[in-house]
Amino acid sequence: MKLARLPHEPAALVDFYQETLEHIGALCERTWFDRLEVVAEGRAARLWHADGSLHEEELHFPAPDSVAPRDASRDVFPGCPLTFQLTESLRPQPLPLERIVLAGDSAPRPPDVGVAEKLFRAQHAGVTRWRLESPFVPAHHFSLLALVRCEIQAIDQHWSLHRVAASLSDGIRDDALAQSFPFFRPARAEGAIQWPAMDNAGLRTLLSAALAEEVAEDLNTIRVRQENHLRRELTRVDDYFVNYERELSERATRSRNENTKLKADERLAAARAEHQRRRADQVQRHEIRVLPHFDALLLVAEPAWRAAIALTRHAEAQSGPALFIPRARRWGPFGQ
Repeated sequence: MKLARLPHEPAALVDFYQETLEHIGALCERTWFDRLEVVAEGRAARLWHADGSLHEEELHFPAPDSVAPRDASRDVFPGCPLTFQLTESLRPQPLPLERIVLAGDSAPRPPDVGVAEKLFRAQHAGVTRWRLESPFVPAHHFSLLALVRCEIQAIDQHWSLHRVAASLSDGIRDDALAQSFPFFRPARAEGAIQWPAMDNAGLRTLLSAALAEEVAEDLNTIRVRQENHLRRELTRVDDYFVNYERELSERATRSRNENTKLKADERLAAARAEHQRRRADQVQRHEIRVLPHFDALLLVAEPAWRAAIALTRHAEAQSGPALFIPRARRWGPFGQ
């Protein structure tokens, strides 16, 4: 889900800057309601100097409607690079994968067999016969939840914040979990939970697919604008060089001097090469780049029910385990 953007409030930003800078080792003093004196060294000073040398600065938090000239090293305004750098300084490296177990019902009951069958048939096409071969037993369903700042570089730069959830078993994006996650209660795990093994390649693939679906609508809007702008620029470049090449050709045709014709041919070849170079340059300038910045990763375990199922699908008899997820009212992949 795409999280709502907070309004620019200088008073809240002053508190955030003071708490964050003091957390990473700086000395701060409120000199006025919209000013913060900072003395930093080491980790905190790297916001201004790469070597972390001692730095003293009075930060200014002007009102959003202020029209005074702004200095990115000391003025905090909407989209200020200092705010992004300060936020990223709080992110641990490497980013840890944390775990949480969600609480279920106080008296959990297995799903009704008739309802479970109906949901299975709706989710899997071509099932003619369906039978429960074993009773439902408690289990856990695992999902990956990520907080992502998405940077889209196009004609304009776009920033958005997303909370993305995806099922580990089948990679399906779980918008309901992402939206409702703040309202879930953590539970104390009863007994040992067999957490799935995670690797960087698997995490990258899962999150890339989920994020691509998440930003698809925004990208379509941006892509239409980019294509229209690129079309205008290519038309402008083509018109210029077509007229220039026609003029060179006419000059060569009118001239009887072989040396002049040779020079015109060389200019014509150079113009054609420059034409292609300008077109390629415009295409490159209008590329869209999506740069995700992950701020938190969380592995979520929630109550589920596992059972063995026998079925006939497309005239082929099959049997195997399946996981039913009560919160989502759906089944996980059959046979896993």
